[in-house]
Amino acid sequence: MDQLIFLFSQRMLKVSSCACSMTQQMPALEIDLDPYVNRTGNIWHVSMEGLGKYMYYGYRCKGSIMWNKGSRFHMRHVLLDPYATILGAFNPDKGECMSLAKCIGRLCNEPPFDWSGDVHPNLPMEKLSIYRLNVGRFTEDKSSKLPGNIAGTFSGLVEKLEHFKSLGMNAILLEPIFPFDEQKGPYFPYHFFSPMNIYGSKYDGAHDGASAIDSLKEMIKMLHANGIEVLLEVVFTHTAEGGDAACQMITFRGIDNSSYYIVKGDSGSGANNALNCNNPTVQQMILDSLRLWVTEFHIDGFCFINASSLTRGSNGEYLARPPLVERIAFDPLLSKTKIIADCWSPLDMSWAEIQFPHWKRWAEMNSRFCDDVRNFLKGEGSLSNLATRLCGSGDIFSDSRGPALSINFVAKNFGLSLVDLVSFSNDELSSHLSWNCGEEGPTNNVKVLETRLKQMRNFLFILYISLGVPILNMGDECAMSTGGSPSYDNRKSFNWDVLKTGLGSQMSQFISFLNSFRRRRSDLLQSKDFLKVENIDWHASDLSLPEWNEQSCKFLAVTLKSGVENGQSSSNENGLFIAFNSNECSESVTLPQLAEGVVWNRLVDTSLQFPEFFVKDGDPFVHKVAGLAPYDMKPHSCVLFESRMITA
Repeated sequence: MDQLIFLFSQRMLKVSSCACSMTQQMPALEIDLDPYVNRTGNIWHVSMEGLGKYMYYGYRCKGSIMWNKGSRFHMRHVLLDPYATILGAFNPDKGECMSLAKCIGRLCNEPPFDWSGDVHPNLPMEKLSIYRLNVGRFTEDKSSKLPGNIAGTFSGLVEKLEHFKSLGMNAILLEPIFPFDEQKGPYFPYHFFSPMNIYGSKYDGAHDGASAIDSLKEMIKMLHANGIEVLLEVVFTHTAEGGDAACQMITFRGIDNSSYYIVKGDSGSGANNALNCNNPTVQQMILDSLRLWVTEFHIDGFCFINASSLTRGSNGEYLARPPLVERIAFDPLLSKTKIIADCWSPLDMSWAEIQFPHWKRWAEMNSRFCDDVRNFLKGEGSLSNLATRLCGSGDIFSDSRGPALSINFVAKNFGLSLVDLVSFSNDELSSHLSWNCGEEGPTNNVKVLETRLKQMRNFLFILYISLGVPILNMGDECAMSTGGSPSYDNRKSFNWDVLKTGLGSQMSQFISFLNSFRRRRSDLLQSKDFLKVENIDWHASDLSLPEWNEQSCKFLAVTLKSGVENGQSSSNENGLFIAFNSNECSESVTLPQLAEGVVWNRLVDTSLQFPEFFVKDGDPFVHKVAGLAPYDMKPHSCVLFESRMITA
């Protein structure tokens, strides 16, 4: 057995490698590393072989202790190797101190995974339709009907592959799968080079690190075979590691606290657990981690949580050219993956509004899209803001990027779910821009329920009809609620029985239709570049120009024209007419005049009953509206028409 172990540190003076069997709580073998033999620059390394049953290892580190400057070296602690690729039973007991067996790495003697036949889908960014999920919560509920040994695991996710395909999704975004503190949740990791053990299948009643690795690889290979990309949410800006107590120090704090963490301003303790991301040591560790996930796990891309912190220096200042962000953008391997910045922070649930440095490579989670759509649908937003979001957020992405790098969402996994967004709007939720449609919380009021149903359809409709990449949260396709709580802790496991209800069925079918329509009309809805001015006409309800500066105006319509050249179109066939009404009253809408032999086919009216509120292309019962004929558009609704030649 040969294993080369890497460990970064700048100030460490002495290192011991500790080996033990899984049943032991104290090391059975300790080897003092020789800095002349086992150290190259800032890298400590050791080759271990012939250890027999001693499959597990950790480190003791010794150095200068300067408390006020953040130096921490506790020789009594056995520390987890930050570069370990397999962990021992890394599953902390809630409320208990971590034993040695729960904080150590495991040497690898597993045969290499068979990646033969695996091909990255390599989908263009603008073609993506993303589904975000939590691996455990996705299938752990009994309603998944999965065996107990795979429910809530990577293998369980594979069993639900048809769900993604039925919705029309071609990418999934996994909430963080790095080993994390189960009390704090997946956005507080301990380690960056291995998946969480509990996401592997159970064998003999326990989760195993090697099983988690194999299950994840099998999952990715299967999803790739079905044309679905796999993206990871990653957190590199902070950890869940605690203070100096034995039960809280896991790895970085005991190896080199003042290098790994930002320590200025808190007496050198680094108690805020903010990683010093642009420190050369930490920066290299992050790059090594990302490269491992691409090379060893065939991951297609990453969404960087709390990305604004990646742009800060050790003193908290924003850097014009943050070295880590730039290196990721130009890395020969990572630059070929999809890289997304999400400037939301799980530390204080805040969103940082910054001009993220992108080098034409970084996509961004578009929080302005979310806010402007919510404001418009509750009757308070401006027409110009909605128009900007529909057309790909040129105010953000016209700086040499384009709409394909705008990741659009109307609800996130933190905050209100889609159904709660239209069901709760008390004072405590004011920042969420929600509207309860007339009554707070659960109700039997038919009018309120009808409005809520329309509003959910409206949110989904605008999400998928806008330029940019849509992302849907797990559970929003079947209106799963958290009872109005924006807390992540109150998010529930996916209930597969709800998916079979009338509401779950119709919403899922609507999402499937919208994804299908986006693909069919990719010329207008999945463009890599912004549409030209001649492709777009904005209207009021009577075809006059919209009242852009009138705050009380709550109606907007747009005609999108395909194949326009030099300001002229040989035919207005295959154009789209889309209208949005957030008024409390109906609007009599005039549709643009069409050429002879061309009519407007209604595809969507969110005010109608299921299944009439959307119709698939080619349905013989599509409603036809002649040019200039008025259309009665109900309150709080959206409509979509497509121009087609009359067929015999």
